[in-house]
Amino acid sequence: MPRHPRSARRARAYLRVLADVWRLQDEVAETAVLILSELTANACVHARVPRGRHVRTRCLLFAGRLRIEVADASELMPEPRAAGPEDENGRGLALVAALADDWGTYPRPYGIGKVVWFELKLASAHSAGARFLERAVT
Repeated sequence: MPRHPRSARRARAYLRVLADVWRLQDEVAETAVLILSELTANACVHARVPRGRHVRTRCLLFAGRLRIEVADASELMPEPRAAGPEDENGRGLALVAALADDWGTYPRPYGIGKVVWFELKLASAHSAGARFLERAVT
């Protein structure tokens, strides 16, 4: 997806369709949509993605967990920071940490940039079988 404010909206729409196809619980789906929106916005605002590079979203359903990854071309790893009461920014990673069952970052192994990921636990009905979908939302 391009570095543009509309990219977060596109990512949310993409995940809502996928959540419906995978029949995720509403609470899990809405939490995932909120966190994905935050990570996508962070990638578009902070990553300074060069022309020709996309922010990529990858969604995996396996072992009773939903894992979503957002990859961008920035080498700079995000770090949580303490936002002041008047700050308009700086709470995104705290939100991710509060809502996700697990989250983290790692450098992309075969390319430029990094991946920021999170996981949410699923009901036992979604434990069987692994599903995977990756795309650049455009």
